[in-house]
Amino acid sequence: MNRGYHKWYSETLQRDMELLVFGYGGRAVLFFPTRMARFYDYENWGIVAALQHRIENGELQLFCVDSIDGESFYNHMVHPATRISRHLQYEQYILSEVMPFMRTKNSGDDFEVAGCSMGAYHAINLAMKHPLLFKKVVCMSGRYDLTRQVNDYKDLFDGFHNEDVYFNMPRQFVANLYDDHILNAIRHINIILAIGQTDPFLSNNQEFSELLWSKGVANQLYIWNNYAHNPRYWKQMVQLYL
Repeated sequence: MNRGYHKWYSETLQRDMELLVFGYGGRAVLFFPTRMARFYDYENWGIVAALQHRIENGELQLFCVDSIDGESFYNHMVHPATRISRHLQYEQYILSEVMPFMRTKNSGDDFEVAGCSMGAYHAINLAMKHPLLFKKVVCMSGRYDLTRQVNDYKDLFDGFHNEDVYFNMPRQFVANLYDDHILNAIRHINIILAIGQTDPFLSNNQEFSELLWSKGVANQLYIWNNYAHNPRYWKQMVQLYL
């Protein structure tokens, strides 16, 4: 399988960033890692191998990016405003550095975005904010409002809320989205949500799916048996949905 390791100093983030590219063509998938995870975890967990046949056939090309969640959402040593500001820098890194790099490796226009767990949040947030960039978004075991406490999963902003937080919580800003130009762009995205039946974020996914439908945005919600929030299930999900 064609595998490429890439590292460069990000001017946006002021630090080195790494990523892995699997494949040489086909649909280009920007693949966000799970909570606090790394760019190589999907490979180590066998999730990339689950797609090996399609990658080798030139149907699929994966761009597994790194995470800085430990410097943003999960950095409880800094004020919540600083956390969301660091996330916005990460988003800018993706938009201004990673996506242009992807275009140098893939000349097609079939760009997609996906992620598991926290990666699903990153995927749907980016797709909802920049709908013209992607034709498909696949979210597995995701959480779409990081300000809402769910069981032991706390509000990542400790009750703090500002405009930046609002516009990066898909469940919040999509609810108040009425611009037909933006909504029509979102309606052209193939949106897939997958979640386990006993996953604590099940209701979050059901609510978000219903919210999208209320905006005329078609989406597919798949509810898996059991918890389904681990690599064993994600290996099956990527084969079905990517």
